[in-house]
Amino acid sequence: MAKDKVQYQCSACENITPKWNGQCGNCGEWNTLNEQSITSNDNRKMQSSVGYSGSVESNTLGDVVFTETDYTATSIGELDRVLGGGIVAGSVILIGGDPGIGKSTILLQTLAHLASKHNCIYISGEESVQQIALRAKRLQIEAPDLALITETCVETILATANKIKPKIMVLDSIQTLFTESLSSAPGSVSQVRESAAQVVRYAKQTGTAIILVGHVTKEGALAGPRVLEHMVDTVLYFEGGNNSRYRVIRAVKNRFGAVNELGVFAMTETGLKAVSNPSSIFLSRHDKPVSGSTVMVTREGTRPMLIEVQALVDSSHGNPRRVTLGLEQNRLSMLLAVMHRHAGIAMFDQDVFVNIVGGLRISETAADLPVLMAALSSFRDKALDEDLALFGEVGLAGEIRPVPYGDERLIEASKHGFKRAIVPKLNKPRAEFAKQLGDMEVITIDRIDSLLDYC
Repeated sequence: MAKDKVQYQCSACENITPKWNGQCGNCGEWNTLNEQSITSNDNRKMQSSVGYSGSVESNTLGDVVFTETDYTATSIGELDRVLGGGIVAGSVILIGGDPGIGKSTILLQTLAHLASKHNCIYISGEESVQQIALRAKRLQIEAPDLALITETCVETILATANKIKPKIMVLDSIQTLFTESLSSAPGSVSQVRESAAQVVRYAKQTGTAIILVGHVTKEGALAGPRVLEHMVDTVLYFEGGNNSRYRVIRAVKNRFGAVNELGVFAMTETGLKAVSNPSSIFLSRHDKPVSGSTVMVTREGTRPMLIEVQALVDSSHGNPRRVTLGLEQNRLSMLLAVMHRHAGIAMFDQDVFVNIVGGLRISETAADLPVLMAALSSFRDKALDEDLALFGEVGLAGEIRPVPYGDERLIEASKHGFKRAIVPKLNKPRAEFAKQLGDMEVITIDRIDSLLDYC
């Protein structure tokens, strides 16, 4: 009889150790070592499968025949935008997000649109078919041809898929699946990795597009090994809190489209509805000008968007606080230090709070100029013009650095009625784009102290 052996693998860096420790000795993370049981027979099979007896012929890049990528449109415009045009045959898509944010809802809506034209199957390891049908009835989804299965064994799922031969298959969720080749519990690192490997292999061999639902940790990262994100073709994240009406899907990896592309949805009684003009929901028009509020033009993926940036600067009664929502906190501290050093505005005794309206997360440096302008407006209690838009990166030497796609950002602001824009000097619009701006006044600056003239 095979003797079981136990080892421990880190869920953060996948380092393997024979003994359990509270802290991983490789990456330093705490409480990330998970137990795995490996039989000696499995080890011999694994070692015997790695050999050099077989060989394959190589191809040169010039000999490869290019074929048009087969995209299947989902009929949901914002989802197609995030995916790069639709679902690609043979691709594996991983979608993650907080519980209750809408992962299962949008996938059920997607399959309902596709079931009338393509053979689709929805496999759930968390809900019964009666629960799925009840959810479809609540969302007023009619898809009588959609196949539903409740199963968690990977081998059974793939055997069933071989009979049905679906074009698109949803597995909800990858953490509930298990393979009979391993004895560890479902959801463990080894089970998630091996189950995903079998699913990916099946997708590539049969051309079936597979969508995996993944749980997230309390930090917001996908649960399980990071190798899971490397195995799939596309990784999508849901952003936005459960208490918000709007949901944002961001593509953090996409082999068939733009990375960092955003899809914006509104949560309604009948499910998620695509928002075709996201700028309209991220801007809150005030009845009268207020201090601490400005509008930035960001670019997520292939689309520029207008987003309101709010700041509140108030006297501190202890250690000054730097709090950000939707922005990196360390970058705010750096920007305030630059403002003090190169513009003479000291906020070391002030609490500074910055919020990106709408629950969106901004990671690009074009937010530097709007954040400083909003903080300066709140600090001086002076409202900015409502028709003013900004973007630009701030360097440690106090210089205003250009950002990509400046012309497209200005055109987007002009379409929404903004009459003035403060941008980096090197982002001055070119002649061929200046005509599209109409009567918009573009103010270019190259130093941080120039902001004091406009607030």
